[in-house]
Order: sequence, then structure tokens, then C-alpha cells
Amino acid sequence: MVEHVREHSLIGQPDHGRIRPLKRAEIYRVLDRMTEGLPKAGRILLVPPDITRLYSYAGVITSYLYKKLSVDALVRILPATGTHRPMTPGERCRFFGRDIPDHAFLIHDWCRDTVDIGTVPGAYCAQVSAGRYTGDICAQVNHHIVDQSFDLILSIGQVVPHEVTGMSNYTKNILVGLGGRRIINESHMLGAVCNLETIMGNTDTPVRAVFDYIEEHFLKQAPLMYILTVTSQAKEDRLVHGIFTGASRQVFEHAAALARECNITYLPKAVEKVVAYLEPEEFSSFWVGNKAVYRTRMIIRDGGELLVIAPGLKDFGENPEVDRLIRRYGYKGTERIMELVREGEFADMTMVPAHMIHSSSEGRFKITYAVDPRKLSPQEVQAAGYGYMDVSEALKRYPVVCMEDGMQRMEDGEEIYVVKSPALGVWKVGGTPLRNSNAAFRKTSTNSQGMLRLFQRLNPRYVI
Repeated sequence: MVEHVREHSLIGQPDHGRIRPLKRAEIYRVLDRMTEGLPKAGRILLVPPDITRLYSYAGVITSYLYKKLSVDALVRILPATGTHRPMTPGERCRFFGRDIPDHAFLIHDWCRDTVDIGTVPGAYCAQVSAGRYTGDICAQVNHHIVDQSFDLILSIGQVVPHEVTGMSNYTKNILVGLGGRRIINESHMLGAVCNLETIMGNTDTPVRAVFDYIEEHFLKQAPLMYILTVTSQAKEDRLVHGIFTGASRQVFEHAAALARECNITYLPKAVEKVVAYLEPEEFSSFWVGNKAVYRTRMIIRDGGELLVIAPGLKDFGENPEVDRLIRRYGYKGTERIMELVREGEFADMTMVPAHMIHSSSEGRFKITYAVDPRKLSPQEVQAAGYGYMDVSEALKRYPVVCMEDGMQRMEDGEEIYVVKSPALGVWKVGGTPLRNSNAAFRKTSTNSQGMLRLFQRLNPRYVI
């Protein structure tokens, strides 16, 4: 029903090596063109992310589409929470606004609401992982995706470098965000054994290949379309550099091409100390907050330090089962975690050791978390394998909320590299750093000719 729907996309104009952010009216015009071409649907499901993707702009898009589509259809919203806890009323209000009634929201239970739709053979998994993973992967999704309870499903979210899939979203929003125990466990372990540092920022990865297999073999009849954004943050503002809509993988490929330009920062050399900040309303657990570790690890030199200032952290896992396992075993490095896996300590929960592997520095650099001692004690943080600092002392020493991203020199001469939104990108050494106001460490800029061609193809009314 949706395979012939036309792609409607828009990216900001290239401007001195940057991609200009879109205005809200421009985004709404893309959505209007998209809805004009939709097949007739009486029941529509919107699938946005949860509050942990606060800067995706998905909340604004979901609110706009709910108001527009609910005039002629029954519209429901099913946040793709994966293993995360359900969104609270306050989080829904902050993310989606106050205009959507409570009865419009559904809740995904990853342990009870999914159905098996097929199996990816172990031989295929071995092929795409160069033999690192040889088991079958069971495809499971929320029953609403395949039981014909909705005529149209719009999956909404942000494409950004990701530690498991390479680039987030597209079918990941469905297969993990609305997935079940087995597919989440097995896909995360596949990503872990393939080395996140070789995966992040790439469009084609082993896990993405598995998701493509599932889409091709088991989801062809699902009435799925995608609305993908590429965003960044400037101070308190969310900047949308591109919006991409349609039903084909090409929509994802276009978004990923732009995300590589907007969300990967290259440094000419590794740094001694990174100070990352986790927004308290977005990050309440190590399970999500450890993106600060995944995304910055490649720019920290051997013997250096990552300080994560995280005033909102209060848990290790997003659910009691995961929280218990992380507290018990901690972040102790790949060798120890794989030993525990072989001993059967994570039966039916292999996503947890995958997370632990991603979250360890392997002894290469020190990781310190600055948290509120009223929410997590020094003993709890240290038992998990991290250093501890009181968040009030950290913010006094490093007032990151008032600081700019990039290299900073403190009054006593200490040099730090500040990352205020680690979930919005990945930081690497090398690449082709171009001009930036930070002379010592430069943000990647656009591959000028390639991005101009993509811009002109998607925005033919502009002449450059």
C-alpha cells in the first residue's frame, strides 16, 4: 500500500561549509506534501521515540501530525521505548506538548506485546559479521505492526551515529524500539562482537544488514513509512538540518549521508580529558547515559579521562531486571564480561553484556561520573567500575552549561574538551577537519560537492 509513496525531503542550504537549519514552516510544508500523497487510512499509528531522544524534533512532528491526521482518522501514538520504562505524563507533555489527549497514547511492553515474525539464519549472520556471530536472530515486533489493526504506520525519529546499528532509526525504530526480548538481545550482542568503534557512523553494518533482511523478508506487508530528521543543538535550540519522508531505504540513506556531515566531529589529535554533560530531563540511567562513553571514547588518549556530569542519573538500568544485572557485575571490560557470558550469567539477557562491553574503557582511560549523591551513592558508582565525583563539585569546577563545545582552557591552565550533547553525534580522530571557529579542534564540515549534489536532487527549486 505504501511502497509507491513518493519521497518528500528537504535539507538546509549549504552555507560556508555548514548546513543551514530549516525553519519550522519549511518542515511543516514537507509534512503537508507527504500527507497529501498518503493512501486513504482510517486508523493511523504514529511511532516516535521517547524522551531519551529529546532533541530529535520527533515530538514536534508527532504533535503536528496528530492534529492534522486526527481530523479524518483515528490516530494513536506508540512511543518506541524498547526496554526503557514508559514515558511519564510529564515527559509526554514536555516532548509532545499539551494538546494530545492521554487516551491517544499506547504503551509498548517489550516482554509481553511482541510476536515472532521470522528468523534470520545463523549462516546469514555469520556472513555479514565475518564469522563473529553465528547464531540465528529471531525477529519480534509489537503486534500492532503486523496484525492489521492500523491502516498506516508512520515511524518518526532522528538519524544519528549509533553504537549498535552504525546509524540510528529507520527500521531500528521498529525492530528495537518496538522489539521483543530476543531481537534486542541478539542484535545488541551482534553489534558488540563487531566492535562499536568500527560501526558508529556507518550506514552499512552487520546489524543494519540483519534489519534489512527482516524488512525484506518479514515486513513487506506492513504499511510502514518513515519520517527521519537530522538535527544538532546550539545552546538550548534544536536545529533541524534535514527531514526525509517515504517508504524506501533510500530515505534512510539520504538522511544518513547528511548525518555523517552534521553529526561526526573530527579532531586532529586525541585529548587528555573530555568533560561530557547529560541533560537531567533526558538521562536518568547509565543504560542511556553511557552514550557519553560510546560516542567520545575514540578521542581520549591512553591514560586520559572522561568526566561525565550527570545530575539526573538515579538508576543503572531502565528496568529492574537490567538494573540488577549492571549493579551486580558492573563495567569491568570485555574479557571479564565474556567470561561471565560463557558461564551463563546472562541467559536470555545478552543485551546487558553488550552494553557493558560498550561502556568499558578496557583500562585505556579513566571514566568518572559526577552524580547527585542523593540519587546514587559513591559506593554504588564505584562498585560498577567507575570513578565518583559529587555533581555540585563538578559543576563548580566545570560549569559546562555555560561553556561552549570544544577545547577549553580552565583558569588554572587545565585543558578539557567539552561535549554538551553526546547523544547527538560521535567524535573521532582523523577524517578531514575543515574550518571552524575553534582553531585547535575543528568540527567536520560538509563534503562540499557531494552535499551540493544531494541538496540539488532533493531541493530542485533551489539554484546554487
